[in-house]
Amino acid sequence: MSTYFVTGTNTDAGKTLVASALLCAARRQGLSTLGLKPVASGSEATENGLRNADALALQAQSVPPVAYRTVNPFAFAPAIAPHLAADEAGCPLSANAIIDALKQTLKQTPREFTLAEGAGGWRVPLNADEDFSELAAGLKLPVILTVGLTLGCLNHARLTAEAIAADGLTLAGWVGSSIDPAFSADTPRFTANLELLERKLGAPCLGIIPHLETPTAEAASTYLTLQELS
Repeated sequence: MSTYFVTGTNTDAGKTLVASALLCAARRQGLSTLGLKPVASGSEATENGLRNADALALQAQSVPPVAYRTVNPFAFAPAIAPHLAADEAGCPLSANAIIDALKQTLKQTPREFTLAEGAGGWRVPLNADEDFSELAAGLKLPVILTVGLTLGCLNHARLTAEAIAADGLTLAGWVGSSIDPAFSADTPRFTANLELLERKLGAPCLGIIPHLETPTAEAASTYLTLQELS
């Protein structure tokens, strides 16, 4: 079973699109899949409880199907930083509790290709003392980095890669996500920026997702490859 932690250079870098697209690509190869969003804020109240759009997207790419709570055990309503949302809900987060929950899920729901998606970037807080990075570290997971391709992405991507390495984890690959239509393949020196990322990140590029009018997992998956993942 291959399991990876998906992080991003920032909030709204395109992590969920990348994660769901990678799961979709794995499904096309005939692999069983599981997408996890252990902590999610910005959830909507439904008759079945709180539901988060990102978690639902990952659930949709999990085959065989799984219950929502398997994908997203910690859901909070306010669309704010998860540690603040958890505190407001009277349910403070701890890395150990989430790691234990993930270990149970991975044991009870083994799949050939599993992705656990963080929230925001690598150093987004879980609480006053712990970060989301500690989930990947606690599970010793290799990391897939989503680079939101926009102004400033070179600095954000390199700093994130350095932080991952400093935490003793492996950057297994990265994906460029064109979140800004003004910063695309038609923009001067776009290719040069990608070439610099390929040189500096020290990990294989799994693909570049262009700015999509309708960003679906199926459409995005056609731009990605799993072959470079070890």
